[in-house]
Amino acid sequence: MFQWIKLSSFIVLTLLFVSCSTQHSEIVVGKFNDDKITMGEFEKAYSKNVGNYERAAKDSVNNYKNFMDLYMNFRMKLKDAYDRGYDKNAALLEELNDYKKKVGSTYIQEKYLVEPNLKELYERRKTEIRASHLMIRPEQSGGDEAAKQFAQALLDSIKSGLKTFEELVAVHSQDQFSKSKGGDIFYFTAGQLPYEFEDACYKTAKDSIYPEVVRTKFGYHIIKVTDIKPRIPKIHAAHILVSFANQEGQIDSAAARMKLDTVIAKLKAGEDFAELAKQYSDDTGTKDKGGDLGFFERRMMVQPFDEAAFKLEPGQISDVVETQFGYHIIKLIEKGEIPTFEQDKDNLKNILKRLRYQDIYDDYVNNLKKEYNFTFNENVFDKIIEHSDSVLIGAEYPHLDFVGDEVFYSYANVKKTFTPFYDRMKRDTEFTGKRFDKNLLNKAVTKYSNEELIEFKAMGLDTVDAQFAELMEDYKNGIFIFKLQEDEVWNKVQLDSVKLLEFYEKTKENYKWPDRVAFTEIWVRNDSLAKHYYSLLKEGKADFDSLAKNTERFGMKEKGGKYELTPVNNSELSRKVAELKNIGDFTEVFSQAGGHCILRLDSKDSARLKTFEEAKAEVTGAFQEAESKRLENEYISSLKKKYNPVIYYDELPKAFKAQNQ
Repeated sequence: MFQWIKLSSFIVLTLLFVSCSTQHSEIVVGKFNDDKITMGEFEKAYSKNVGNYERAAKDSVNNYKNFMDLYMNFRMKLKDAYDRGYDKNAALLEELNDYKKKVGSTYIQEKYLVEPNLKELYERRKTEIRASHLMIRPEQSGGDEAAKQFAQALLDSIKSGLKTFEELVAVHSQDQFSKSKGGDIFYFTAGQLPYEFEDACYKTAKDSIYPEVVRTKFGYHIIKVTDIKPRIPKIHAAHILVSFANQEGQIDSAAARMKLDTVIAKLKAGEDFAELAKQYSDDTGTKDKGGDLGFFERRMMVQPFDEAAFKLEPGQISDVVETQFGYHIIKLIEKGEIPTFEQDKDNLKNILKRLRYQDIYDDYVNNLKKEYNFTFNENVFDKIIEHSDSVLIGAEYPHLDFVGDEVFYSYANVKKTFTPFYDRMKRDTEFTGKRFDKNLLNKAVTKYSNEELIEFKAMGLDTVDAQFAELMEDYKNGIFIFKLQEDEVWNKVQLDSVKLLEFYEKTKENYKWPDRVAFTEIWVRNDSLAKHYYSLLKEGKADFDSLAKNTERFGMKEKGGKYELTPVNNSELSRKVAELKNIGDFTEVFSQAGGHCILRLDSKDSARLKTFEEAKAEVTGAFQEAESKRLENEYISSLKKKYNPVIYYDELPKAFKAQNQ
């Protein structure tokens, strides 16, 4: 009993201690007036600033302190923005809503349409499947419905045991490529065939038939999965090809077989595969590389070659493989590995967008139409078409008085009339210049209503998606800070010549010219021509400027080969000409940039301070920067007087030490 009392007392004291101690994230690291900055807020901001939590946790306390100074300024500015009523400013709110619609639409498509399907695609691509199919084409079977019913009847006969899959393929399949092979379409992985076909295969066990007829753009399919195994994403192989044809291009099977036997005998004797490829292979594209084919994926080579190569282990050499190109002997050099999700992400996105993104998008929008009670007014649609009078999109619509104010479609109590709809069509390059008709109008309705539904969804997304809410909060803070900087700093920078000149006089040591040279160049590709020009110049038989007009350097002919004052250390040419002593002196011929060059010194300008006019652009930039810093400091000082900030630097060493939480 005594032990229990002691234990109970210990638990009570422990709970009391825990409840009285401050949670790590709630430690106050700064305050200004009645507002507090907690450790959690600081850590979140710092992690964003340096990239991630792990990097932030390794940083120094001194860096934490420096950042905290900046973060305090940031928080005071935000407080000031709200005090000024920026959160009620109509122009800023309009900008924020516009951003929410545009960014939200992209965010929805990436997070809710692309990302979930990328994961599934990536996981499926770890496996490869071999399948066979029986295909019925609508155009060969009396139309879509007839093809569907016929395919279903064939599937029913397989299910009932009346016929085997293989028997029906041989008689009825309309895929001539696979029909003679029992319907076999070889190995594939996700992202290589139509999605509907692949999806059925990935849901089917080995040696089983998918229980439903599958529709793709090619027709109706009955599918049988014949093999499932871990995918080898790519292999690195080499081969020796012995062509059926001789050097004259005539088929000579006997000679090919003799050559092949020679290669096989030498391989068995231990001779090097790469050297034999260089000596015997008829593949002119790879023989000089020892037969090296580099890396390749499934279905990139003809099927017999592919099948043999992917069965090999590194270092292993195949038996003879016959294809339409001749006899092959294959050596596997190495196998590639499945990339990580992040490594493969861009490729996965490309596959998804190419094969099925539109279907995913359409499904999502159709669900939004149900959610927001989307209604399309067929009567108004027909009325618009009736009054179109062969209008070209871009011209004024002739009968807006009849249809302009009609509600074309609506959703979530948002009503869309025809006049703004047509104005949008006139600005859309997809439609401008085309003749108004039913199909074009249907296409525009689908495009615009889909975009609007997703944008409408985006407008409320911050209430249900924390990540998006944070993104919008960051953007709102950004436009508030931008507005403050504009009001307190940038718009207050006053430029005038007197102030600029005063600033120049105080800082003119910052604006200097280095040693510079101006020169003229003769540059030609031909060595003998350059030497000929040099002889003419030395003998006084030619004028340098006249010869320089014949310069062959790109872009310099129009300038007569002349270079304005250039810093001596700017290029090989300026350094070379700076070695000349007197104005008018010229160099000997020297090789330069694939041609031959002669340079003449036109003028020298020793290092000196720039005049005000020469430095004006630099002075203006420096003055604006200095004024901006001064005004920024004045603004921060005013905020400090207003909000009385305090930073608890002694708490910052605890940052990112969450184990005490």
